[in-house]
This record gives sequence, structure tokens and C-alpha cells, in this order.
Amino acid sequence: MPQRILVVDDDQQIVRLIASYLEQAGMSVLTAYDGDTAQHIIRKERPDLIVLDLMLPGQSGWEITRWLRADSHLADIPVLMLTAKVEDEDKIYGLELGADDYLTKPFNPLEVVARTKAILRRARGNLQPPHILEQGRLRLDLDQHLLTLNGVPIVLTRTEFALLSALMSAPNYAFTREELVEKALGYSYEGLERSLDSHIKNLRKKIGDDPADPHFIETVFGVGYRFRGETA
Repeated sequence: MPQRILVVDDDQQIVRLIASYLEQAGMSVLTAYDGDTAQHIIRKERPDLIVLDLMLPGQSGWEITRWLRADSHLADIPVLMLTAKVEDEDKIYGLELGADDYLTKPFNPLEVVARTKAILRRARGNLQPPHILEQGRLRLDLDQHLLTLNGVPIVLTRTEFALLSALMSAPNYAFTREELVEKALGYSYEGLERSLDSHIKNLRKKIGDDPADPHFIETVFGVGYRFRGETA
């Protein structure tokens, strides 16, 4: 079965362009031109990935992402966010809400396809044994795509899960930002490296890690990040 991608943008020409390229890449495409229709399709069809514009009639892309990440049945659907805004605050806000990646308009539709394929590869879980990573109170099941803290499940986005699995697979190793993005996601580009701090911030919040006194994810100043784990 081809993977189903929901493309949401109020510009019908952009939707047709993206849909054409995704279909040429062998994917099945659903479309919506406003936030309310997009939400209905997400509930009904549960697509494998959403290409989501921020500025939409009805509910905005930000509102849809917030709703999506709050629903335990839909929270793991990856989101590739499209934005006409170039300000870093807008991108960071989208990432903090749970977007997996973003593209700034205007963009090359081939890059949309490349980013979509990369996110879907992560979603399929191209991870090698061991299938369970355990450090102290954290247990990461790579087969079930499940993180638990003290036995309590914690919902992560695909990008957060990939970053945490990369960190936990090499405890005490100080990753540069470029290394961490490359190991976790399988590709690297400057924009994603700049957004890494937002993803780490989200991860720390979800696992109750204090950046000033971390139990799990340490900032290595001038380098990047390290997972130190804990023994109790």
C-alpha cells in the first residue's frame, strides 16, 4: 500500500504542485485547503504524514499541530510544516508544538519529496538492535516506538524519538549538533541543526529533565549534547 500524505494549504496551486510530485514518487495524496477540513480528514483517514501550511482559513497550522499532539491516537503522525514566515521565532514555535520538520516558502517541490521520504523512513523505524534501550528510569522500546519513564508512557514525536534513541544508544558520548542530527535523522542541513535546541527542549520537558541540573540530556557547551543516563 502506498503511504498516504495529507497536503494542507489554502493555495490550491501549491497543493496541486506538491501532490503531483508526491504522487510521482509513489505516494497517495489527500488534500485540504483549510484547517477544519484538514482536521476532519486526519480523524477519518489517519494519514501517514501531514504537509501542513501554517496560515490557513479556519484552524491554523499551529492549532492543528497542537490538537494533533494532544490526541494519544494521532500524536505520532509526523508533520512537515510549511511557512511563508522567515522569522526564527515562528519556526521554533512550530517545532515546540511538535512539528517534525519545516520548509520556508518558496521551496523546491523536490525538497518536499526528499524531506517527506526522510521523515517516513524514520517513521518506519530503520533502527538496528538492540531493540530496547534502557538507562535508569527511562526505557525506549524501538520496536513498539514507546518511551516510558518509571513505567509511565510518554508520547514523543518521530523526531524527538529519533533524537533520544541516538543519544541513548551512545551514553556519555558528546555529539556535535551535526552528528546528532545525522545519526538520528539520516540526513543533515543547517536549518534542522538550528532547530535542534527546540527539539531537545521539548524532550527535556517531557522527561522532566532540568537543563540546569540534568539527569539525562546534558548540554556540552561549544559542542552539542550528551546522554549521561542515571543508575537509580
